[in-house]
Amino acid sequence: METIRTIAWMKEKAREARQEQRIIGLVPTMGALHAGHLALVQRAKKDCSPVYASIFLNPKQFGPNEDLSRYPRPLEADIQKLTVAKVDGLFLPDSKEVYPRGFSTYVTVEGLSERLEGRSRPGHFRGVATVVLKLLEIIQPHYAYFGRKDAQQVRIIQRMAQDLNLDVEIVVCPIVREADGLALSSRNTYLTAEERVAATVLHRSLQAADSELNAGVRDTMELQHAMRKVLEGEPRARVDYAEIVDAETFEPAVRVARPSYALLAVYIGKTRLIDNMLIQPEGDELRLEL
Repeated sequence: METIRTIAWMKEKAREARQEQRIIGLVPTMGALHAGHLALVQRAKKDCSPVYASIFLNPKQFGPNEDLSRYPRPLEADIQKLTVAKVDGLFLPDSKEVYPRGFSTYVTVEGLSERLEGRSRPGHFRGVATVVLKLLEIIQPHYAYFGRKDAQQVRIIQRMAQDLNLDVEIVVCPIVREADGLALSSRNTYLTAEERVAATVLHRSLQAADSELNAGVRDTMELQHAMRKVLEGEPRARVDYAEIVDAETFEPAVRVARPSYALLAVYIGKTRLIDNMLIQPEGDELRLEL
């Protein structure tokens, strides 16, 4: 696996691949890789050659009171995982390469960026959209792969790609979970042993909504009540939000009649975790994706 540290070098490698009429795949990450990231790589390898991964811990998407300084940075282990996964190249720029002195251009996707995660983390999605657009412009992949755990982020990236006429398909891949249902996240490493057990409450909360939906409940207030009841039964959990929203607009839904998300953001101790379930009505039936 080739490690590429400059934008100019990355552009040249991608240009060579396009000239050879090869299909380029990109898996953007912030490092601290786990099986969820590697599942994105394996999906990309089925569709594309070459496949590039990027590791860039983007300072623009962290607020002043967030965890940038303590975010895990196991770079050697990450490189080893990507090498074993047979990624063709790793784009590994530093912050000054991505944001040179005088940088002052940002991307804002209005509407979608202002609720839920955007409300709780002001400026977060501006930082995400800006760095993802830069990566897509530098590498110009045919396909870029993201996990569904960050559902609002993925929808914002899809909207940005559509609005700006980018020649890339945003591929959304399923959530990867531990055996007990906890969604894989780099932030899971912050949890103590007791908090790790408590964190399963997110999945159990979504399962409660799943049960209600399968019993015929479509009113979102009832579904949100079912989720919150489970969350409030866990003393280590503090709910930021537990909502049912339209899967396209991320506006609150009154009834589940269109594709929707059940979305959670919950503090377990000091660690903020997110999770979701995709709800897809199909005639009189539902397809639920945890």
